[in-house]
Amino acid sequence: MVNLNGNLLEDSKATLSLKNRGYAYGDALFETIRVNSGDILFWEDHYFRLMASMRILRMQIPMQFTPEFLEKEISGLIKENGLSNSSARVKLMVHRVSGGLYAPTSNEVEYSITTSQLDSGFYQIIDQANEVTLFKDHYIITDLLSTLKSNNKIVNVLGGIFAAENGFDNCLLMNSNKMIIEALNGNLFLVKDNKIKTPPISDGCLKGVLRTQLLRILEKLPEYEVEEASVSPFELQKADELFITNVIGGIQPITKFRKKEYDTKISRRLLGVLNASIRLGN
Repeated sequence: MVNLNGNLLEDSKATLSLKNRGYAYGDALFETIRVNSGDILFWEDHYFRLMASMRILRMQIPMQFTPEFLEKEISGLIKENGLSNSSARVKLMVHRVSGGLYAPTSNEVEYSITTSQLDSGFYQIIDQANEVTLFKDHYIITDLLSTLKSNNKIVNVLGGIFAAENGFDNCLLMNSNKMIIEALNGNLFLVKDNKIKTPPISDGCLKGVLRTQLLRILEKLPEYEVEEASVSPFELQKADELFITNVIGGIQPITKFRKKEYDTKISRRLLGVLNASIRLGN
């Protein structure tokens, strides 16, 4: 079952018009959310990111779009699909209503919610190769719109095709200033000695929810020095560790870039702290 504008429908009956603006123009936003046994992780951060993104895109926020309303819509669909005692991936999508060409005739929105089951209850690191390369065919513009989780992800799509065709597990994306900003599916962190560095939002990387969580955790760990600063390609091979963060997979260590192989000691430790904070409800 899926939720389409508050109506629970079977997947085969949940259809969209060819005039849907999310399909026709990429005029849509989405949140990818992890739910563990009915508990929506980091819900407040997801909600406020969605609201801020809708304002940036000049979408009209419905009066009913309170945190409580959307949380109830997600929880109801989770229960309907028999996932209350499982871990699930939820995709909440908001698109402007049909009408107009590039310029819309209305800023009102519609929404949809879909779910799928996940294998593990908490975040874990799977011992397997995760070799990355740079994707240089196209670049991300250093702009506020690049930080939004919108439907305009063609660079990520092409990067995924490039990785698959060339035997890599992931690609690192670069902005128009040739700085590293993120991976195809999450934010990037570098570890060198006791310093942990991640590209700043101003460089055009996604304002990731788990990125935010991890930065909050690191503030409480005085043994690490944290820096949000531009990352050049030359820094990658000097790092002790590289890892990717997103709300579905948690922390995913990169094992190899070019001829450099990386440790996973600190990323494993941080994953343990992250899981502990989830258990405590932080």
